[in-house]
Amino acid sequence: MAKRTSPIYIGFVIVLCASSMFVICMGEWESTWSTRAAEEAEAVAAIPCSGHGRAYLDGLILKGHEPVCECNPCYGGSDCSNLLSDCAANAGSGDPYFLEPFWMQHAASSAILVSGWHRMGYSYSDESYISQLLVEYIKKLHAIVGNAATEGRYIVFGSGSTQLLNAAVHALSPSSSVSPAKVVATAPYYPVYRAQTQFFNSRDFSYEGDTSLWKNSTDSNSRFIEFVTSPNNPDGKLNKGVLKGPNVKTIYDRAYYWPHFTAIPSPADDDLMLFTISKLTGHAGSRFGWAIIKDEAVYQTMLTYLQLNTFGVSRDAQLRALKLLDVVLEGDGKELFQFAYSTLKDRWRRLKQIISESKRFSLQNLSPQYCTFFKRVKDPSPAYAWLKCERQQDKNCYEILEAAGIIGRQGSDYSADNRYLRLSLIRSEDDFEILINKLKNLVPTEKETKDFNN
Repeated sequence: MAKRTSPIYIGFVIVLCASSMFVICMGEWESTWSTRAAEEAEAVAAIPCSGHGRAYLDGLILKGHEPVCECNPCYGGSDCSNLLSDCAANAGSGDPYFLEPFWMQHAASSAILVSGWHRMGYSYSDESYISQLLVEYIKKLHAIVGNAATEGRYIVFGSGSTQLLNAAVHALSPSSSVSPAKVVATAPYYPVYRAQTQFFNSRDFSYEGDTSLWKNSTDSNSRFIEFVTSPNNPDGKLNKGVLKGPNVKTIYDRAYYWPHFTAIPSPADDDLMLFTISKLTGHAGSRFGWAIIKDEAVYQTMLTYLQLNTFGVSRDAQLRALKLLDVVLEGDGKELFQFAYSTLKDRWRRLKQIISESKRFSLQNLSPQYCTFFKRVKDPSPAYAWLKCERQQDKNCYEILEAAGIIGRQGSDYSADNRYLRLSLIRSEDDFEILINKLKNLVPTEKETKDFNN
């Protein structure tokens, strides 16, 4: 079978052959302007930082200064080799560093060297702010994974799915201050839904709390916009919309609907779905997300919102997303997902083994399910552990774990009881090992206390 040639690589060669800055075209050639940039990037990437940190091109002061290591939490020193004592485990943020080893293994195929004159204009040659090649890559990816229907749908890009959240609310709201749309979600839910809706303070919509407050509402004139996160952040459940009726519009946040976080039972076929590269490839800092939309009017309104808001997503971010998806799609399109699932499955195995020895703590209960992508029954592997403190006196689980040197996110952040706490399992290997060690120390302490009391 002939090796698949990347369209990005083809375009790169064409640019070189069309330029005056090449030595030989259609054969052997030597790089000219790219050499120094490549050497600089390679030199910084080669700095080991003891395996507990990274050096970055934008982390060094240019013009003669040496690059510096940026250390992982709980590590310090010029080369990040010093493990800091009495350092708390960082299990709070959702930074997906667990995928960093995959991209280090694919350093050559995922790297991009961009000229100083790359895409300097506001738009592409077709006057659009959206790369049509990237749209095709996204459709191909969803077809291979089987997690979303894209045929006959419209796709818009945003600066992560965060920008798309309010664009969607805006597009689904009535243009009337007399009857603004009521924005709701079911607890526990991602806190940005509430915070963002309240922050923008629009006359066309307002945040109105949990869906349970409106499930039996008899107000037929009210219009609702329901956020549904599936799989859910923080507990990983495959949620569905609660409210029904002609005046209900639903935004499905599908950020975690990928095979490494959940089984894919069938393609999602919702009216409006949001995805992000942050949890797909781990590149949260690239700020790239997309919405898949059925209704053309909703698509056009969202497109206008995004154009007026930012003139679309950075062309550089779209180029990087294109290159990353090109790597994801290599071969049968399973390598990234197999790596990510294997990592998370092992982390969950170790976490559950520790918590199973405790009567003080419990984890969310998710069942194995058949996954159409892996073509087998798949054990749960969500991004977060939704930990519960079971003892009646432990009313604030965050404080209990904080005292044990573990920093998570408290339940009230997700409009849930503070007996719950979210622990991130998608941070770096260093972060996870520190978390596991802290939990190991906490659970035996619980057992020793119980034995002493008996």
